[in-house]
Amino acid sequence: MTVTTAPPATRQTASTPSAPTTRGRGIGVRAPWWFLLPALAVYALIVVWPSLTGAFFSVTDWNGVSPDWSFVGLENFVAVLEGRRGLTALTNTLILAFVVTVVQNLVGLALALGLNSLVKTRGILKVVFFAPVVLTPLVAGYIWSYLLAPSGALNEFLGAVGLSALQRDWLGDPQTALLAVSAEIVWQFSGYSMVIFLAGLQAIPEEVLEAATIDGAGPWRRFVSVILPLLNGAVVINVMLSLIGGLKQFDQVVAMTGGGPGIATETLSTTIYKSAFTTGDYPGSIALAVLMTLLIAVLAGVQYRLTLRKADA
Repeated sequence: MTVTTAPPATRQTASTPSAPTTRGRGIGVRAPWWFLLPALAVYALIVVWPSLTGAFFSVTDWNGVSPDWSFVGLENFVAVLEGRRGLTALTNTLILAFVVTVVQNLVGLALALGLNSLVKTRGILKVVFFAPVVLTPLVAGYIWSYLLAPSGALNEFLGAVGLSALQRDWLGDPQTALLAVSAEIVWQFSGYSMVIFLAGLQAIPEEVLEAATIDGAGPWRRFVSVILPLLNGAVVINVMLSLIGGLKQFDQVVAMTGGGPGIATETLSTTIYKSAFTTGDYPGSIALAVLMTLLIAVLAGVQYRLTLRKADA
């Protein structure tokens, strides 16, 4: 007679992991936020609170020293926009941001496309093109101010090659000063854009490019229809960084022209500085700072939305 016995009941041993409790899961989810609190507190103290305070005092007549103040509404903003210096600074800032954003990204993309090919010296060229980025903007600005001086290297070179008619005071001429500053910014930061574009190019699968080639796509068609759409992330980052950098430009302008000749190269940042610490117009400087913050936020947001919409289309 065969006796059939039931298998022994499986008992949970100490080595068998048990399911985490609800309380443990809750702590695990909330814990990372607690680690952010010190950084958020420092950010709120250094950035958020001063920004909110500045926005508040932009509608007052506070002189920056006295504890007394009164509300004046939008008078500071009206005075800034009606003044010639404020309008010139706003116009120069927009022109500088546009030129820098377009040219810097075109140059950076061209450099990245060239270095992405099988060039034997591309390692050395990467260092050469990226080297200006590590320079302090003030140092780079002073170097260019010497190069573009009336007796500087550029005019000496033009004279040596028989182009003396093109010699001029590049930073002293209102028609060329702002473009000279823009050229310096493009020279210094094109390498930064190049690195971001190069990372995007190296992330494109070779199989995709080979398939496009097999389908008969030439170099230009591959670039427009395959490479550029896949570089959308790099384009968004580069355009936003260069746009914000152009809108808040200060160091190069101070080093190269100081805002001159006259007010030909004044930007919002330099005007804010001079209004606060040179002329003592604290209400006007705070109003300009608020306008610059709003301008950067609006233009960066619009650019980001348009780029994402183009990518989704």
